[in-house]
Amino acid sequence: MALGPRLDLRQTQSLVMTPQLRQAIKLLQSSNLEVTAFVEEELERNPLLERDERSLPGPDDGPRADPLPAAAESPDSHAASVSDALPAEGAGPLDVSSWDNVYDSGGSADGGSGPVGAGGRSDFADDLSGVEDIAATAKTLREHLGEQVRLTFHDAKDRLIAAQLIALVDPAGRLAVDDQVLAQAMGCEVERVMAVRARMQRFDPVGMFCRDLRECLAVQLADRNRLDPYMQALLDNLELLGRRDRAGLMAACGCDAEDLADMIAELKRLDPKPGAMFDASPAPAVVPDVLMRRAPNGEWVLELNPETLPRVLINRGFHARATVNTAKREDKAWLAERMQTANWLVKSLEQRANTILKVAAEIVRRQDAFFLHGIEHLRPLILRDVAEAVQMHESTVSRVTANKYIATPRGTFELKYFFTTAIAGTAGGESHSAEAVRHRIKGMIDAEDPERVLSDDAIVDALRKEGVDIARRTVAKYREALRIPSSVQRKREKAVPA
Repeated sequence: MALGPRLDLRQTQSLVMTPQLRQAIKLLQSSNLEVTAFVEEELERNPLLERDERSLPGPDDGPRADPLPAAAESPDSHAASVSDALPAEGAGPLDVSSWDNVYDSGGSADGGSGPVGAGGRSDFADDLSGVEDIAATAKTLREHLGEQVRLTFHDAKDRLIAAQLIALVDPAGRLAVDDQVLAQAMGCEVERVMAVRARMQRFDPVGMFCRDLRECLAVQLADRNRLDPYMQALLDNLELLGRRDRAGLMAACGCDAEDLADMIAELKRLDPKPGAMFDASPAPAVVPDVLMRRAPNGEWVLELNPETLPRVLINRGFHARATVNTAKREDKAWLAERMQTANWLVKSLEQRANTILKVAAEIVRRQDAFFLHGIEHLRPLILRDVAEAVQMHESTVSRVTANKYIATPRGTFELKYFFTTAIAGTAGGESHSAEAVRHRIKGMIDAEDPERVLSDDAIVDALRKEGVDIARRTVAKYREALRIPSSVQRKREKAVPA
């Protein structure tokens, strides 16, 4: 066979992830707040996009208007969010495994010539409304301690030592550096460092600059004039308290059960981490992506949260005028690219809304007993079950349920909460949700007789009588996840009256 260069033609198929498709996947797994932030950036970059500022229709306002008047066949994401019923079985969801024309700019998901509603006000009264509700900037821990240092210490060296202590304290209020080490580093007497630290331990909050938990609690008790010999003995035996060994604590402290209960109650009123109240960012509020309510006929109604759902329009009138008045080829190409991006964004938001509602509707259908009767009736559910029902890929369902919350009559839950593993039933019976079994274990332990504390084996026997085929190690794992002590520790705790 002769060797030499030649040309061959080959035909292959491959899946190419376009930038638009990658961005669509990112939008799908983002929450409504994250999508809103992305849309705000697109509004700044794309002059053809406008925010739909029309007032939202109420539940009793009759048929809702289409937010895209120029393209009634392709509404934006808000049109899907205001539906009064679960999405139809034939609704087109966003399945990233089959949406191949996302890069096509010839779609019909476009908008009108601009917002026409009267929902937007631009006067100063509207801009300044609620200014009195703006929270003041909270002081940091070091700022709060620094003010007390300036009022307490007048000697320059003492202030320098205090400033060094503030710099070394951790967010919980502990000080890990020894007095001897600090004195050597600053070239001063150990007694002076100890004196400054002792005074700073009485700063607000009391109990800062301590070595360990025992010293922290002792300082707070001394500040309340409650550090008596019995309480000191209790602090010296915190490991017994951690094991809930009340009998050992009574022997170590030389007190009876009633006095021990009073001392333990006194300890519970103290703050083991006095510095933790500062510099802690407030927990972000959970804003539900899907709203759920019960209709008068008893059916569940789902809709996307309109308060956080981004609503955009395409200003086709501006695009037409700009195209007519533009002569340069580069400018026309830029306008075409902006129109393509705008069409893609509106279409992506629409498909995202349909997909979220379709997946949420299927979850609600399968977990109907949970919403009606409680966690005991939570059914085992996996991604494959929902994916097969809505005819999507499992990865798409996983992205839809990520970072999404649903507000239900029983509270706000993450969509992934309803996906739990199955525990087999006895004698081939119906399987049970792991979350429901954990709830049942907690209920059994909470209701147990102090004279007959349930062991893990006893819980296994009780659950098997209820039709749950569960192993002892699984019960122990669930009990530890619920932070419930073992039967030995519970029996020791309940043996002495609180």
